Amino acid sequence: MSEPASFYAAVGGEPTFRRLVDKFYEGVTEDPLLRPMYPEEDLGPAADRLTLFLMQYWGGPNTYSASRGHPRLRMRHAPYQVDAAARDAWLLHMRAAVDSLGLPEEQRTTLWDYMEKAAYFMVNTMDPVS
Repeated sequence: MSEPASFYAAVGGEPTFRRLVDKFYEGVTEDPLLRPMYPEEDLGPAADRLTLFLMQYWGGPNTYSASRGHPRLRMRHAPYQVDAAARDAWLLHMRAAVDSLGLPEEQRTTLWDYMEKAAYFMVNTMDPVS
């Protein structure tokens, strides 16, 4: 009896995650709220980090941790104001990216559910009370 494939392998491995992240950053590049949160002039390094993180998270190579250590996502995002508007903008671009992959419904839902939970988890600034 063979061991079930990882989600990473099941969706097509590295090429799929690279397409996902490339499509996501197409939106970020033009987003007036999100673009300032990426201090690098070229979004390439941020895209590489996200790609490696997602590949590792879903069962691919551990290149992310080998080069950057534990993900510590909230700590790494702490310098940036991630409020509901930023979360929603991130989700808008990630939704387009996930949908662009043309994955079977079950895989698309699995991936999207994670992205949605992760986006809500990253919020570190509450909206001001009126």
